[in-house]
Amino acid sequence: YIINNFYDSKKDLINRPIKSKLDRLISQKTKLKVYFSLNFLVAAIATFVSIKAVVFFSGYIFLIWFYSHKLKKYPIIGNLTAAILAVLPFFAILLYFKNFYPQIFAHAIFLFLLILIREMVKDLENLKGDIANSYVTIVVKYGDKLVKQTITFLTICTVVPVYFLVNVYNVGYMTTYFYISLIVLIAFLIYLWKAVNKADYVKLHNVLKLIIVAGVFCIVLIDPQVLFHGKRIIGL
Repeated sequence: YIINNFYDSKKDLINRPIKSKLDRLISQKTKLKVYFSLNFLVAAIATFVSIKAVVFFSGYIFLIWFYSHKLKKYPIIGNLTAAILAVLPFFAILLYFKNFYPQIFAHAIFLFLLILIREMVKDLENLKGDIANSYVTIVVKYGDKLVKQTITFLTICTVVPVYFLVNVYNVGYMTTYFYISLIVLIAFLIYLWKAVNKADYVKLHNVLKLIIVAGVFCIVLIDPQVLFHGKRIIGL
């Protein structure tokens, strides 16, 4: 958040003027000091886990900086990188503990798709600021119609991991969350094609954030036994 805020300060003057005024109360120099201090603290804590953790978090911190400094200005690559970085710690934990369960990967794919959709909605929302600061985002390069078509396709794709989670592996009472999410996503798509201004895209962005945050809290609804045994395997 801090490093993104540092590099997006000019863009936020247009896209988020109120937030930008509050952020300007803290100098860019102070932001960098806090950023490096927190990174050092994370690396220090990681040494108590293992050298692999230190290497991973050091690489992860570098990737976040590289994304904020360079990649986020480019269409598609910036969106994909943001989504990958968001779910990367999730996969890293699985690999560290050697939990290669397909149902967990299906959940991660669902989360990845939601975050990727959210990144594209953010591009629609921040169009004016991106143009003013020479950010060649997917919306700037290809137009809002193609972006809406892409978002629609990705939203439909969320049905695939949800199908496996609900009908193949089962995730306990969390099935309720996935059913509600699909209903909300249908309404999301309908509103997406009616959206014409920043206020509309802000609402869509907030809907996606709500689904993602709700998913985190709803993890407690998963039956612990189901995490280790699929409900059934297709074709068996």
